[in-house]
Amino acid sequence: MAASRLKKVVDEVHAISARRGNGKVRVEAWGDKAGNVVRYNLAYINHSIFAGDNGRVLGYDSQHGHHHRHYLGVVTEIVFESFEEIEALFEGELHQLLKRGSI
Repeated sequence: MAASRLKKVVDEVHAISARRGNGKVRVEAWGDKAGNVVRYNLAYINHSIFAGDNGRVLGYDSQHGHHHRHYLGVVTEIVFESFEEIEALFEGELHQLLKRGSI
């Protein structure tokens, strides 16, 4: 689907406090006319943990025509069932990373 037909439905940046691990979380999603999320970018960015990949420690996105996961510079393909499932995976992994306090 052409990007011009998509509407950005989520555009958020959340700061992570130094006490919780520092960095920021970026959440973006684009929907089609029916309201289905068809493109997304979820990222935990912390340059003090990882300087590569623009500081992306953990991320999921659908850029370049395929769904994939980023972790400390390693990119792996993932199976896409739904945006809600991907969002839940990201949130669970992010929670575990922040709970540990370090990578």
